Amino acid sequence: MASQESIDKMQVRQNYRNLWHTDLMSTIQADPKYCCLAFWCGPCVSYLLRKRALYNDMSRYTCCAGYMPFSGKCGESKCPEFCLGAEVFLCFGNSVASTRFLLQDEFNIQTTKCDNCIIGFMFCLNQLACIFSIVAMIVGSDEIQEASRLLSCLSEMVYCSVCACMQTQHKVEMDKRDGMFGPQPMAVPAFQQMSRIDQPIPPTVGYPPPAYGQAYPPPQAQGYPGYPPAQYPPPAYPPAQYPPPAYPPAQYPPPGYPPSGYSR
Repeated sequence: MASQESIDKMQVRQNYRNLWHTDLMSTIQADPKYCCLAFWCGPCVSYLLRKRALYNDMSRYTCCAGYMPFSGKCGESKCPEFCLGAEVFLCFGNSVASTRFLLQDEFNIQTTKCDNCIIGFMFCLNQLACIFSIVAMIVGSDEIQEASRLLSCLSEMVYCSVCACMQTQHKVEMDKRDGMFGPQPMAVPAFQQMSRIDQPIPPTVGYPPPAYGQAYPPPQAQGYPGYPPAQYPPPAYPPAQYPPPAYPPAQYPPPGYPPSGYSR
C-alpha cells in the first residue's frame, strides 16, 4: 500500500501547468514516419528515447526511471545499457510509461483530459480482453472463444497504436527541449535534478518561464540603455532665472511694426 508521502507527491504532480508540444491525437500529423517506426519497432524506439531523455548519459539510468520499488536494486550501475535493453524488451509498457513520467516530472507537463481518455480506453480494453479470455477458458464455448480472440486482437492493436503515439509524443517533446523548434536548447540539469519519485517535490528545471511579468524596462545587460538617468531632471534644469530678464524686449513690438498699410 502506498505511503501517504508517496500519495502527496503524486498529488503535487497533478498540478502541473505545462502542456505537451503535441497531444496524442496529433502525433501522427506531427511526425508520421517516426510514429510508424515506433509502431513496428517499439522496444528499439523505447531504448533510444530513454537514453535521449537521460541526455545520453547512462550513468543517470535507473530501472523504470526510479518509479518502481525495485528500481536501483538491479545492478544498473554496472551495465546500464544491458539493463535498459532488458527493460524495454521484457517490460515494454513500463519502459514507455517511465519515460513519459520522467519527461513530465522534469518539465512539469500535465496530461490532458483527451490523453487520459485514450490511455484509459487502452487499459480498459486490455482488461476486457483478459476477462473474455478467462470466461472463454472456463465455459468452453466456441462463440465466446472466437469473441475473445477478436477482442484480444483489437486490444493488442490499440495498445501498439497508443504506445507508438506516446513515444512519438515523447520524441517531439525532446525535439522541443533540444532546440529544434527554437533558437536555444535547454541546459542539461545536474544529476541530482533528474526527476525521481523519491524526491520531495519536482525540481525547477526545464522550460524557462514566459516573458509575461518581467520587470520593465529590461536590464541594461539586454542592450537597453540605463533608464532613468542617474540624475533626472538634469541639475541645470530649469535655468537659474526663468524666464530671462531681457524677455520680452523693452520695446515690443518694435517701432515700425506692423507696416503701414497693413489691414487688420
